[in-house]
Amino acid sequence: MFSIFKSTPTLRQLIPDNYIDIHSHLLYGIDDGAKTLEDTKGIINSMKELGFKQAIATPHTTPLVWDNTKEGIISKHNEFWGIAKEHAELVSLRTASEYLMDESFLNRMEQEKLLCIDKNYVLVEMSYMNPPIQLLDILYELRKQGYQIVLAHPERYNFYHNNTDMYQKLKKAGCLFQMNLLSVTGYYGAHVLQAANFLLKENLIDFTGSDIHHNRHIAGFDAKVKVRDVKNFEKAIANNIIFENKL
Repeated sequence: MFSIFKSTPTLRQLIPDNYIDIHSHLLYGIDDGAKTLEDTKGIINSMKELGFKQAIATPHTTPLVWDNTKEGIISKHNEFWGIAKEHAELVSLRTASEYLMDESFLNRMEQEKLLCIDKNYVLVEMSYMNPPIQLLDILYELRKQGYQIVLAHPERYNFYHNNTDMYQKLKKAGCLFQMNLLSVTGYYGAHVLQAANFLLKENLIDFTGSDIHHNRHIAGFDAKVKVRDVKNFEKAIANNIIFENKL
């Protein structure tokens, strides 16, 4: 799928027709993503038009903010399939969660099986303020319990921008890296774009995700790609095929 564009492509132009999105907030009324049923339908329509073949909704599980439960997320997913099956089928909609790694996360792992994006692949994130004090303990316990760790948007953690050695430490601790598609356009700012450039240059990005919350994110796909290593970015996009639901 490597780039054949002679001029700078837009993000939209790099999305293949068989794209499998592993990170989105399109389920309505459950976190800071889609607010209404019509929002969810609209996002799905836009995803299909962009070339998305399948999508995994990953509502936040963030204690005291979006304190979703596994049962609640599954119930909302089933609710949507029940009232808007034709839209759910457009992107073969599945659901998981994006778990915040904090001081309560170790207890959660002990009490329940986590809601994975596929098989044993679990999507996790950190606070944008600072990493959890128990970060390495959490990562160790996830691996011990048999999970494959997919760290959401490592390029967006400002506290690593001047501490890039930590990216290698996270890799050694078992993290796979999922970059947000919009990060390569500068959507989140110059510092995130710089981090995206570094991670792609070092070939550290394993997968990509849209992290779509609303229509402003959809509009962002028309922006030009600003990262230098487009080939490694396209490779990470293509890697998402391992999450394809073939049923």
